[in-house]
Amino acid sequence: MTELVIVRHGESTANRDNTYTGWSDVPLTAVGIQQAHHAGKRLREAGLQFGAVHTSVLKRAIVTANIILDEIDQSWLPESKSWRLNERHYGALRGQNKDETRRLYGKAQVQQWRRSFYTVPPLLAPAELSNDRRYTKYGPAVEPRGESLKMAYDRIMPYWIDTIAPRLLDGQNQLIVAHGSTLRALIKYLEQISDTGIDGVEVANGVPIQYHLDDQLRVIGKDEL
Repeated sequence: MTELVIVRHGESTANRDNTYTGWSDVPLTAVGIQQAHHAGKRLREAGLQFGAVHTSVLKRAIVTANIILDEIDQSWLPESKSWRLNERHYGALRGQNKDETRRLYGKAQVQQWRRSFYTVPPLLAPAELSNDRRYTKYGPAVEPRGESLKMAYDRIMPYWIDTIAPRLLDGQNQLIVAHGSTLRALIKYLEQISDTGIDGVEVANGVPIQYHLDDQLRVIGKDEL
């Protein structure tokens, strides 16, 4: 049996301010830092040893991962950072207050943008793309103008197949520290949740979710730590 642990980053300033973030690179709040330490303490109590840790290229996930590694005294672990684990890109909604968008567009429309598997948010104009060197080195097609959860799912799965799954199959426990929507996409895959069923899945900040996997990487147990 192999263990996979996934953790959503601690509270960010955007979580605190109730704004859409996506690929915007915002820091943790003081509460978020405390949540990261608490997640690490829970993992230390569980006695889990990991072969590697995986994060996005966004600092709220990276800082959370580093705090957790320090708490479990495994800061020496190989740490892989990939844009494929970034939060879902919220397009033209980024930076907007969620309650304000409900007022402007209606609760039903906002619910579709936030929770539907297929609905794409309003897109950024091409001129609004960041041209951040984290992404430009991979070519102009990497940074999206907006994503549905399905689009985020499709970019995450190659990383799972090529990087995470082989290590799990080799018997190495793996830790993923990422984001709410992209972890929802991974949960959908792991738990074989339907396209409509994923709408109701939430991932709390800083709460480790431990999956017990068999030798075919099928889920045989799940715990929240």
